[in-house]
Amino acid sequence: MQELLLQYGLYLAKTLTWVVAIGALIVLIANLIREGRGQVGERLEVKHINERLKDMAEVLNLDLMSDGEHKTAEKQRKADAKAKKKAAKLGEEPVKPRLFVLDFDGDIEASQVGALREEISALLQVARPDDAVLVRLESGGGIVHSYGLAASQLKRIRDRGYRLIVSIDKVAASGGYMMACVADEIVAAPFAVVGSIGVVAQMPNFHRLLDKHQVDVELHTAGEYKRTLTMFGENTDAARAKFKQELEEIHSLFKAFVSDNRKQLAIEKVATGEHWYGTQAQELGLVDRLQTSDDLLLDAVKEREVYEVRYRVKRGLREQVIGTLSRIAGLRSGLGVAGKWAPAGMAQSLSTLDASRLNRLP
Repeated sequence: MQELLLQYGLYLAKTLTWVVAIGALIVLIANLIREGRGQVGERLEVKHINERLKDMAEVLNLDLMSDGEHKTAEKQRKADAKAKKKAAKLGEEPVKPRLFVLDFDGDIEASQVGALREEISALLQVARPDDAVLVRLESGGGIVHSYGLAASQLKRIRDRGYRLIVSIDKVAASGGYMMACVADEIVAAPFAVVGSIGVVAQMPNFHRLLDKHQVDVELHTAGEYKRTLTMFGENTDAARAKFKQELEEIHSLFKAFVSDNRKQLAIEKVATGEHWYGTQAQELGLVDRLQTSDDLLLDAVKEREVYEVRYRVKRGLREQVIGTLSRIAGLRSGLGVAGKWAPAGMAQSLSTLDASRLNRLP
């Protein structure tokens, strides 16, 4: 009897597990279908920051005011709205310059550069001479050519004659600083991490392990330097010297790019691969002033119409399902420390440009 009850308990547990799993899958699919409704494709989202901040202040004021104060404020609001409408009808309302706000949250591959280029292409078509662009930048750096393209996208704004401001709240190191240095003005929070003008590359080598187990690796190339260092073959001093030379060349290009965009910098003093915090970075000339992006926007709405611009790509249901299942399985790229900034002293730092992943033809 006891064995029968045990078997029945195990059967019940298995059945319950399957019911829960199937129920969870049904809920997941239902959510994906609900979220997937609507047109699949790309779109540009624009939000008026002035109105959002004004609405937030009014909500707070509503709770803080007495009934009498609220009536007076409501009367004044209606009068202001009426006067504004009349001025607009007569063409007397002053046209305020605009500030377009973009966000760039960079990973090791600067994968957001595709959205950035679309946002910039859109605003360049409508910007007026007195308009400006603010980029809220967060990045610890990554692949050389990816961040080079991202910096070039920002340079398009300055090349058209529009004022470009970059705000750093947390970190703009290495490739992130390559982007930031393009700006007319760099604004950083006091403890934001800035700098890391350097290049790093590292790779494991399994040659001794493979040799111990009598595993041969053949690598055939055409061209003396088609490959320098290898993960599986035996590396030579000549290959190491060539690879080091390539790193130095990239570093020279990096320094030249920063110098061209921030001529006031003592480049040899700051291009050591070190990073600094906001207050130190201001003293060195890496940033122009200390302020958070929040306060920057509060100041901007007093003088400008501020618009947040976002380029979105809406995926189809199939892509959403695959992406969700991949995340559940832990297959989504970017897990762990890869692509994140790590301070000096840790076993691995990806805060600098990664020369080991240069895009070469196979």
